Amino acid sequence: MSGRESHRYFPWKMLWMMSALTDLALSQETYAPHSIRLEGDLTLGGLFPVHARGVAGEPCGDVKKENGIHRLEAMLYALDQINSDDELLPNITLGARVLDTCSRDTYALEQSLTFVQALVQKDTSDVRCTNGEPPVFVKPEKVVGVIGASASSVSIMVANILRLFQ
Repeated sequence: MSGRESHRYFPWKMLWMMSALTDLALSQETYAPHSIRLEGDLTLGGLFPVHARGVAGEPCGDVKKENGIHRLEAMLYALDQINSDDELLPNITLGARVLDTCSRDTYALEQSLTFVQALVQKDTSDVRCTNGEPPVFVKPEKVVGVIGASASSVSIMVANILRLFQ
């Protein structure tokens, strides 16, 4: 595809991606609020302030278009470009687990623990379902790296947490 043809299809591709992201976000609201998950062979984490700081005890407020959504779109666009080029990572697809920091450093730290869950071993030997069977836990995907957060102070805190679970 030539550069001219690529520019012609770009708006449609972005429209499709935004529609897919909206559907994906709505379907995952019960699983992990304020997160997006894209399947891949390798998963990159993302921490972005998609929402403003919440008020009255709510963690998140209104959507931040410029500083939040644009950064999220940039990461997803980069992943799309990398995945569509067979020469960059042959036979490997990059996925993503993107979490919303809601513009709060403490919430970002809490969200970043989601990345650590895949590395922690759970002892389920004493846990049984009502039918007597052992439980089946869906282990979160292992994140190989994290992109973000937007503030250095948040990035430093998150890096210190993730460093403990190499």
